[in-house]
Amino acid sequence: MPDIPVEPAGPGRYPGDMESRVAVLEQIARDTSRTLERIERRMDGFDRRMDGLDRRMDGLLREHRADFRWLLGMILGTTGTMLGVMAHGFHWL
Repeated sequence: MPDIPVEPAGPGRYPGDMESRVAVLEQIARDTSRTLERIERRMDGFDRRMDGLDRRMDGLLREHRADFRWLLGMILGTTGTMLGVMAHGFHWL
């Protein structure tokens, strides 16, 4: 691999192809910036949808808790009633 001279060989401050390289890099930076803005907009939309999903899941959790309490009350009530009927039938009381 040949050595790259420290000082530019031509009359300009930079090598001749340096400006075209910088122009390509600047274009890549602009494209990357636009792409990041688009990704951020999509992520904001995703965050809004996830917030809606969180609210729906919270509602379902409240409903399940209420259903569980109702079911537990029914099981305990039925068990108490059956024990009362059994106690009366076997003359425990």
